[in-house]
Amino acid sequence: MSTNRITNGTERTVIENMLDRNREALVATVRGLSEADARRRLVASLTSPISLIKHAAAAERIWFQRFWAGLDASECDGYSNRDEGTFAVADDESLADVIAEFERASQRSRVIASRFDLDDTKDNPREGTVSMRWTLLAMIEEFARHAGHGDILREQIDQPTPRQPNP
Repeated sequence: MSTNRITNGTERTVIENMLDRNREALVATVRGLSEADARRRLVASLTSPISLIKHAAAAERIWFQRFWAGLDASECDGYSNRDEGTFAVADDESLADVIAEFERASQRSRVIASRFDLDDTKDNPREGTVSMRWTLLAMIEEFARHAGHGDILREQIDQPTPRQPNP
């Protein structure tokens, strides 16, 4: 899927388009990676290319399924707690599996978000009163940031190892 850029239209149309484009940008950072490269940890944190996608799927569930739809964790379609578990990828999960999980969570988020106006609000224990507009913009911020992380990881993976100078 390649979402065309919408630069003019209703506020909601532009915001949702930007969110979808950032979702796609994040997934683009892992396309074509081998399973081993997708799991490479090149930084001290739990971050790897595949774990960024796994984390993004959890963020979708946390904000849309748990917070906006009010679902219990057992009713969500995957991990939905706000902790480091959002980065955990099981050994038997392939990159394709994790991408599909993120895409399913994103689709469910679209459906849930469509039930609310941009000005609808709910109280969040961490953020205070938040609107659907704020949530959509926060997700744009989240996925843009992680797409940037993914770009850097991908550059490190794709770049050949520099040779050490001969002594």
